[in-house]
This record gives sequence, structure tokens and C-alpha cells, in this order.
Amino acid sequence: MKVILVDDEPVMHLIMRKMLAKYAELQLTGTFADTHAAAAFLSDNPDTELAFVDISMPGGSGLAFAAKLEETGCKAQIVFVTSHKDYAVEAFDLSVLDYLVKPVTQERLERTVHRALESRKNTQSQDRSGAANQAVSRVSIATLGDFFVRNETGRVKWISSKSAELFAYLLLSRGKWISRSRLIMDIFAGMASANAEKYLNTTVYQLRKSLEPIGLREAIRSENDGYALELNDAVIDYVEFERLFEKLGSIRADNVEEALAVERLYTGDLFGSKAYVWAIYETDRLAERYARFVRQLAETLLAVANTTAASKLLLKQYARNPMDEPVVALLMRKHAQIGDKKALTAQYTDYVKLLKRELGIRPSKDLLLLYDSLISGLSESVI
Repeated sequence: MKVILVDDEPVMHLIMRKMLAKYAELQLTGTFADTHAAAAFLSDNPDTELAFVDISMPGGSGLAFAAKLEETGCKAQIVFVTSHKDYAVEAFDLSVLDYLVKPVTQERLERTVHRALESRKNTQSQDRSGAANQAVSRVSIATLGDFFVRNETGRVKWISSKSAELFAYLLLSRGKWISRSRLIMDIFAGMASANAEKYLNTTVYQLRKSLEPIGLREAIRSENDGYALELNDAVIDYVEFERLFEKLGSIRADNVEEALAVERLYTGDLFGSKAYVWAIYETDRLAERYARFVRQLAETLLAVANTTAASKLLLKQYARNPMDEPVVALLMRKHAQIGDKKALTAQYTDYVKLLKRELGIRPSKDLLLLYDSLISGLSESVI
């Protein structure tokens, strides 16, 4: 995949070049300090597939640059890289792939790269099957850590936040009829009945108008005083994660690399920062399923002595939930496996302090016994 970088800060060229070099699938073909030079390059190199673009630059903003590319039909996907968080909403009104806030971490960049490669894979699959000749191309829906809908035509620009929420609600029940009364109760709770009825009508209209540019207007079906979402061959990230999770079965030494690829599909909790109240059950279910998956994968990695990969996974899950005792136990085992007694003690004592401070309780007896046995094992190995 050919990639360019547009940023007026020379240091960012160095940083991003080094970070992008870690991905064999990417080829950085140009770095530019302004949008005019980048636009000229893209005109001469239409096979460029991905552009990392700063938003605030002298001589032309990244937002205007992305809007112009969208108008001209440029196929390059845009990823904004900026220190200005306030631009996020405006940026996602455009058909951009992702939005990264400086300083960019390797882990966060990896999610973006994975998303770009998956998008290209879906596009190539469509081309091979002849789907590119159809009026509507295959739809990709991201729900993990973010929420957007797109196909080759572009990305859905939600007319209102409620239209996006209604789509998300119907997505979780896709193909099933949902009554108007249930939608009003779950999405418009607290609003007077008459106003809620009107608001729902307006939201359905806005949703259909939002989906129309990518050919999905008719996906919202009205029937029996309710609505249903009908999607054919859409790629939905959380569905793919669960499908591949089930296909994988138990994690073993011979499929650990495949398991790592599945883990990368989970780029965050359902609907990201939206955190819809009606989606809490499904959000928690997926998060717990992912947590169990990470623990099983980490155990296998430790069993095959891949402590680096195990540590990376466990620390990511620990950051998500520092009170996940099984993860703490696995981190302790990892420290013991590499002979780091100091880190082992620090891991355990930090967890003890956290439990006392936040919950006023002590760790389980099993964790205490594990700590004692690991410390004893390390002491004996020294002797």
C-alpha cells in the first residue's frame, strides 16, 4: 500500500517515517510540508492509497485538503494526525479513515494501519467478485472503539447524533423488526410522548437521508408500526471478531499467530466514546469475551516463552481494567518467568494498594498464594 505524509513539522516526518517502517505492507512514497505539493503528487500518482495529513498547516488546512480530494474523487484514504482534539467532529464529517491525536503511539497507529489494510482487502475482494460494477459496493461498519459506516462511495455523514444512534440500535438487531414504542422508550426516554413520536419520525427521515449517498436508504424498512435494518454482505467489525473467535476454537501453539490477528480486530469497546445506555449489556458482553480471549492467548504465549507478546497483550488489558485479577496473576507469572523479582513484587503490591484504596478489600487468597510461590521459586533459583 502506497502512503504519503503531509505535515509542516519536519520532526513529524522523522517520527512517522520510523513508525510506518515497521509495517512491511506499507510503502512511504512521499513526505510533504504543505497540501499544494501533496495534491500535485496525488494527481500524478493516483495509485496512492493512504495519506496521513496534519490539520493545522500554513498555506492550506488539512480539512480543506481532504474536502477537495473528496470532491475530485481521489481514492486515497485520509488519516488526520493532529494535536487539535477539537477538530474531531468536523474531521469526521469528511470521508476519512481515522483521526489520530499527537503524540501518536505505535499501538494506536497499528489499529489505523490494520483498518486501512482491511478496507483495501474488502475493496480488492469486491473487484475480484465483480461487485465493483454494482450500483452499491460492499458496506464496512466500524463499531469497536469508534463508529462509522462507509463503502467505496464514501463515509456516511450523519445529519444528527440521533440518526447515528438509531442506526446503531437497529444494527445490533439487524434483520429484526423493532417497534416504534420500544425505540421511543430506549432512545428518546424522558421526552413527552407526543414530542418523542415526532422526534422519531424526524430521526428516521434524517437516517435515510444520511444513508442515501452510499446507496443504503432502502436498508431502513418500515413495517408493522416499526423498523428494521436489512444489510446484505456488510462487513461489521464486531461480528467479524466474534466469527473468527468462534472459528479459532482453543488457542494452541500452532494457531497463536492466527489468534494474535483476531485480537487486533478488537480496537476498543462497542461504539467507542458514544457509550449508548441501551447498548451497555452488549458492550459488557463483548468486553468480557475479549478479556477472556486475551487471558487465554497470553497463557499460550507464556507457555511458548513469547513473553514479549504476552506482556504487550496483558498490559493493554491491564490499562483497560487494572482490577482484572486474572490479568494481574498472569503479569506476575510473566515477571517470574523472566526472573524479574522486583517487577513481580511491584505488580503485586500495586494491586494490593489499588484494591485497598478503591474498594477497601484485600486480594484473593489464591493470588497471595501465587505470589508466595513465585517469590519462593525465584529465591530458590538464585540459591
